[in-house]
Amino acid sequence: MIEHLGGAVIPTGFDVPVEPLRRAAHYTGEPGCIAEARDFAARFLEQLRTEWCAAIGPRADGELLLVVSELVTNADRHSNGPYILELEGTDSAILVSVYDSSVALPRRFPKDPERIGRHGLEIVHALAVEVSAERVPVGKRVRALVRFPG
Repeated sequence: MIEHLGGAVIPTGFDVPVEPLRRAAHYTGEPGCIAEARDFAARFLEQLRTEWCAAIGPRADGELLLVVSELVTNADRHSNGPYILELEGTDSAILVSVYDSSVALPRRFPKDPERIGRHGLEIVHALAVEVSAERVPVGKRVRALVRFPG
């Protein structure tokens, strides 16, 4: 909100969003869903930049899309049904949550450059400041908090 007093424009501080931006999308697991989830995350990040006036650098795009891609790919491969991608963001961080129908919690394997595959959670841990997995009534939820510098 902006008040106009005697011709002067005075920002009141109420023009900045208070609630995080939240969006969710449902995916069936059919071919193309992972690409759709990445596109959804890219549009979400652009919304943060425009609606929140968030000064998020271009490096954040790649990091967020990689985290989303890895978590959604895991849900796609290891669950027997649809999954949900939920994004909650501010100008400083985005919380990525993926819900799927499997109750098996993901395992993070020790670093092994000779191992082929199973590096997804290792990548997520490298990019996110917090990663958690828990069982929920529908199966499980895996969350990753990605912070932006600045």
